Amino acid sequence: MAGANIAVFPGTFDPITYGHLDVIKRGADLYDELVVAVGSNQSKKSIFSPEERVEMVRKLTEGIGNVRVESFCGMTVDFVRKVDAKVILRGIRTYADFEYEFQLAIANRRMGGVETVFVMASAENSFIRSTLIREACSLGGDVSAFVPKEVQKLLYDKIQSRPGKGVGLGGEEAPQAGEGNQGLIGEAID
Repeated sequence: MAGANIAVFPGTFDPITYGHLDVIKRGADLYDELVVAVGSNQSKKSIFSPEERVEMVRKLTEGIGNVRVESFCGMTVDFVRKVDAKVILRGIRTYADFEYEFQLAIANRRMGGVETVFVMASAENSFIRSTLIREACSLGGDVSAFVPKEVQKLLYDKIQSRPGKGVGLGGEEAPQAGEGNQGLIGEAID
């Protein structure tokens, strides 16, 4: 698309949630083309491989004509320039998100000359975090309110293939339940 107004929505999407899909749909309405950039983050242990995450996102966005899904490794600003995008699109759920994203936005503008546009999460999606979903799923929780049915099945299948192990916050291996089965383990944020 020569001269198109292109934005990049980067993330690990491990797994993709209704919150991610909300930002994708809203971003697709704002830009001529939205590139969903599925990144590999060396500091996070992902449940799904990059190829699995790209496939999930592609299947869930195939009905949105101006969305393209690609994987990338390295700095987001380099990928943004590679696809001739003008901005990075980010969803904000909480004030803590804003503080972190604000720092990244300044760094991306300073290092790569790339602007960041924020959209606020819809109220019903403001608390959804992939790490919380992974952990709840590893404890046998029903996460159908947070992820599409096909993603929930893939997530349960993946976690069940790791007998005796769950996934703690941040992606690290963790026991299936807290002491005395009191609930989710850990307190880090994604």
